[in-house]
Amino acid sequence: MTKDEAIFELKKTFDINAIYAHKVFMLADQDKFLEDAQKIISEKPKPFVKWVGGKRQLLTQFRLMNLYPPEKFDPKTGRYFEPFVGGGAVFFDLLPEKAFLSDLNNDLVITYNVIKKEVEKLISTLKKHKTDKEYFLKIRAQNSNELTDLEIASRFIFLNRTCFNGMYRVNSKGGFNVPFGKYTNPLICDEQNLRKVSNALKEVEIKKQDYKEVLKKAKKGDFVYFDPPYYPVSKTSSFTSYTSEAFLEKEQTELRDTFSELSKRGCFVMLSNSDTPFINKIYSEIKGVRITKVQAGRAINSDASKRGKITEVLVTNY
Repeated sequence: MTKDEAIFELKKTFDINAIYAHKVFMLADQDKFLEDAQKIISEKPKPFVKWVGGKRQLLTQFRLMNLYPPEKFDPKTGRYFEPFVGGGAVFFDLLPEKAFLSDLNNDLVITYNVIKKEVEKLISTLKKHKTDKEYFLKIRAQNSNELTDLEIASRFIFLNRTCFNGMYRVNSKGGFNVPFGKYTNPLICDEQNLRKVSNALKEVEIKKQDYKEVLKKAKKGDFVYFDPPYYPVSKTSSFTSYTSEAFLEKEQTELRDTFSELSKRGCFVMLSNSDTPFINKIYSEIKGVRITKVQAGRAINSDASKRGKITEVLVTNY
C-alpha cells in the first residue's frame, strides 16, 4: 500500500480529516498498521467544554463537501490560526503542527493556559466541586477578578458542565448569568481527556486578543478559521453573548474586511456564520469566495418547535 493509499484508507475507515490522517500514518507501526492507528486515534483529545454553536457536529459534513481542510494547506510549512477559539472543535480535529489560538473571553483563555501548564492541579480542584443548585449559585456569584488563574479555570469548567445546556452567556457587566442545569450526574472532571488536551496544547500559543491581531502574523500558506459570534437571524435570536461587546453589522463588516485581506495575502480562510441576507451579501462582495449552505442542529430555543435543523453558511476562499 502506498502512502497516499494508506492515508485514504485511514480517512475512510476512521472518518478523520486528511491532515490528521497524515499524522496518524507517520506515527503508526507499519507492521500492524490499522490496529495501531486505531489505538492512536482513540487517544485523541476532544474539546474540554460544551460549547453552543461548537463545530464538532459539522466537521464530517465539511469534509464530505470537500470544504475542509483546504486541500493545498501544508501543515509542515503553514500555521493554523483560530481567533474565536471557543471550544476549539476544529483545532482538536486537525491537531496541526503549529497553531495559534485566541479569544476575547478572558476566563476561557486562562482555562486553556491552566490546562496547558497546570493540568494536575486543575484536576485536583475539579474533583472538589459538588452538584447542587445552592453550591452552583455560590460559585457563579464569584468575581473572576478576585480569583487565581487556577480558581478561574476550575470555576469555568464547573459552570460549563453544570449550567443549562453548557451555554456561555454574560451580561453587560461581564457577569456569567446562565441558570443551573438539571443534570443527574454531570462529568465535571474528565481527567483523562484533560491530560490529552494538556499534551496537545504544549506547543500552542493561546492568547486573549482581538481577532484582528491575526493580521500581524498570518502569511501566505497559513490556514485561518473564523467562528465569530453569529449575526442574529432575527431581532430576538441573539441569545448568546460570549463577551460583553456586541458583534453586529459594523463588527461583521470589519471581520469581512479582515477575511478579504488574509485572502489577498494567500492564506487559506474559512468562516462560519448564520445564513442571513446580510452575511451572504457582504461575503459575496469578495472576489473568489465560495459560500456554501450547511445544515446545523439547533438545540436551544425557548420555542421547542423551532429547535432542530437550521442552515448556516461556510465561507471559503479556496
